[in-house]
Amino acid sequence: MRFLFEEYALDTDRRELRRAREEVVVTPQVFDLIEYLIRNRERVVSKDDLVSAVWKGRIVSDAALTTRLNAARSAIGDTGEKQLLIKTLPRKGFRFVGAVKEDRRPANETIGLIERTGEAPPRLSIVVLPFANLSGDREQDYFADGITESLTTDLSRIGGSFVMAQNSAVSYKGRAVDVRQVGRELNVRYVLEGSVQRSGKRLRMNVQLIDARSGQHLWAERFEKPVVDLFDMQDEIVSRLAGTLGAQLIEAEARRAERTLHPDAMDLCFQGRAWLMKGISLECVTQARGFFERSLEFDPGNVEAMIGLANVDTVVGGSFTTDDGPTRLAAAEAMVNKVLSIRPNSASAHMARGWVQTFTNRAAQGIREFEHALALAPNLVHAHAALGFAKSYIGRATETEGHILEALRLSPRDVFAYQWACFAGVAKLLLGSDVEAVSWLRRSTEANRNFHLAHISLAAALALTGALDEARTAARTGLALNSGFTIRRLLAAQQSDNPIYLAGLQRLCEGWRLAGVPEG
Repeated sequence: MRFLFEEYALDTDRRELRRAREEVVVTPQVFDLIEYLIRNRERVVSKDDLVSAVWKGRIVSDAALTTRLNAARSAIGDTGEKQLLIKTLPRKGFRFVGAVKEDRRPANETIGLIERTGEAPPRLSIVVLPFANLSGDREQDYFADGITESLTTDLSRIGGSFVMAQNSAVSYKGRAVDVRQVGRELNVRYVLEGSVQRSGKRLRMNVQLIDARSGQHLWAERFEKPVVDLFDMQDEIVSRLAGTLGAQLIEAEARRAERTLHPDAMDLCFQGRAWLMKGISLECVTQARGFFERSLEFDPGNVEAMIGLANVDTVVGGSFTTDDGPTRLAAAEAMVNKVLSIRPNSASAHMARGWVQTFTNRAAQGIREFEHALALAPNLVHAHAALGFAKSYIGRATETEGHILEALRLSPRDVFAYQWACFAGVAKLLLGSDVEAVSWLRRSTEANRNFHLAHISLAAALALTGALDEARTAARTGLALNSGFTIRRLLAAQQSDNPIYLAGLQRLCEGWRLAGVPEG
C-alpha cells in the first residue's frame, strides 16, 4: 500500500518514505508512527494508542514520544508550530489532517534483486545481519531486532552508502552463515553481525564489521551495561554504533580508493572525508580540499563532495588563520544553500549551514539548524556538541558542558571527540573556570595533537592560572601547527556581539597575550 500526500509517498510494503523521487530516511519508530497516524486519520489517536501500536506497549517517556513526533513532522515537511499535517490536540491526542490518497498498485520496482553478472559490489555497500539473541528470552528478541533495524536505517544516512534492505537480511536470521557467501549473494562489500545476551541484570552485546570479500574482521566492539530501560538502551547503543561504524566504513572505503588506479567521484570524495576525520590541521584541510575539488570535476552534482568542500571552507574561515575568512564562509554558505535546494532533508547539509551561521554572528539561527539536523537524524551525535558550542556564542556557555557530556555519552570514542573537549574547554574559559578549562583542553590535545585551536586555547587557560612557562610552550605548539593564528584575526571575525560572550572573550585575549600569542 502507498499513501500519497502533499509531495510525499509512504510505501508500507517497502517501508519507504519518499519526497518526489528522493527517499527520506527515517527511523523504524518514526516510520511506524507516521503510518499509524495516516491509517487512523479519521480519528484522534491517543498517546496510549501510539505506544500500544508503535512500541508494542513498552513504557515510553513523554520526552521520547515528543522526540519521535518532532522527527515525524520534520520528515514530512511539517513543524510543531505549523502542524499542517500532524496536529496535536491538547489533552486529547494527535491526528493526521493532511489529504491522503491510497494507491494499492505495487510501486514500480526500480531495484529488485541484484543480478549476479560478476560486477563489483557497490562502494560502501553493507548488510546488517539480524543480531543473534543468545539469551533465549523473547524480550531480547524484540531488542535484537530493534537494534538491527535501527542500525540499517542509520547507516543508510552515510552519504554514498548502499545499505541492503532489512527484508533481504532477515532471510539469514537464525542461520550459521559464511559472510563471504552473504557478500556474494547480496553483492555487498561489508557485513555487520552481532549478538545480544542477557545475564542477570546485565546486557552484553558483541558487534563485528567484516570485509565480505576476504572475511577479515575490520572492527569489533563490545558493550556491557546494566539493564534499566531497553528502549533507552537501544537508542544509546545504536547512536554509539552508528557514529563509529560510519567513520570505520569511510576509512575502509578511503583505503580502497587509494589502491584504485582510476578513482571516480565517490572514491575521491571518500578520501576527502577521511582526511577531515583525521583532523583540521593545515595538511588535513588542504588534502581534503584537493580530493573534494577533484571529485566535483568528475561529477559537479556530487552532493557529498559539495558538503565536504563547504566544511573545508568553514573550517578555514572559522580558524582565525587567514584574512579571507569572510570570503571562505560566504563560499561555504552558498555551497550549502545549493545542496539544500537539491536535498532539503540532508541532515549533514543542515549541520554545515549551522556551522557557517554560528561563525558569522548568527548563532541563534545555527542552533535552529543543529536542532533540525538532529530531528532529521536523531543519532547524529555531533549535533549535540554543535549545540553546546553555539550556545557559548549567545551567552549560554553554562549549558555547553552538558551538551558535550551527552555527545560523549553517546559516542565516547568518536573521531571528533577531541573537538568536543575543546568546545567545553573554551566555554569554561569564557565562564572564568580556568582550572576546569585546562582539564578539558588537555583532554583535547591528548586525543588529537594536530588541532591548533586546542593548543592555543590551552595556552590561554594555563596563562590565566599562572602557569606561564607551560602556557608559552602550548602557544608555540599551536602556532607551529598553524602559524596564521593572531588575536587581531579573531577579533576581526566578530563572530558574536553578545555582551556576555564578549566579556569572556576579553579574558581569552588576556591569556593569549600572557602566553605570547601574536597580536597580529
